Amino acid sequence: MRPSRGGFETRPYEDIPGFCKSATIDEIRQHGYVLTPGRYVGAAEIEDDGIPFEEKMSELSATLYEQFAESDQLEAAIKRNLEVLGYGE
Repeated sequence: MRPSRGGFETRPYEDIPGFCKSATIDEIRQHGYVLTPGRYVGAAEIEDDGIPFEEKMSELSATLYEQFAESDQLEAAIKRNLEVLGYGE
């Protein structure tokens, strides 16, 4: 066991892509001592959900436009309430 922030670790350390990596000084030297995390940590593997990109983008865009419409309604309600309170434009 070795010390960690929460006490003591009970399992050995392992690199987790997209989250953490123990880089050696040689790796850091090879990158000109640049310590940008993405250079070493990388990106986590993304599991394919089987939904084609075009279908996923279509659904996400539709959801976003619904949220934009709701945002407009909420903004209008807030402005009306401010006007009632005497703080409107």
